[in-house]
Amino acid sequence: MPKVTKPANQKGEFLVDYEEKVFEDVKSTTPGEKALVTFHTVAFEGSIGFVNLLQATRLQRKGFDTSILLYGPGVTLGVKRGFPTLGDEAFPGHLNFNKQIEKFIGEGGKVYACRFALQALYGHGEPSLIEGVKPINPLDVLDCILLHRREGAFILNTWTL
Repeated sequence: MPKVTKPANQKGEFLVDYEEKVFEDVKSTTPGEKALVTFHTVAFEGSIGFVNLLQATRLQRKGFDTSILLYGPGVTLGVKRGFPTLGDEAFPGHLNFNKQIEKFIGEGGKVYACRFALQALYGHGEPSLIEGVKPINPLDVLDCILLHRREGAFILNTWTL
């Protein structure tokens, strides 16, 4: 059997060249240029929901007028969480969706949540939403996407179901 002779990796070492950037750092070049990130994914059912919340925040910081659209199971990203009471973090990362959405809204982002999915699919009312999340009519879901398309927005769709 071959013997491993390389020393174990140590804390603080670099395993990749994290400084090399291959592509230019693209920013919004037009005031009011829009971006929309849609979510049709269940909170905690994979990494894509959280990763694209980070992407939405990055788009906002790059100067895009950025909106998040939560519909279908995506509304589960926008509800208040906590255990044993709302706002209590039961384990590290338990409130990552809440904290990232709050940060996004705090930096000027807009978040919309479909009322149909909120109530009919997941049994929540509007008071369940994180502060600043705007509930919308289910007929607004498609129109939100179409309006962003009409305005030439960058649209990132998040689907896992």
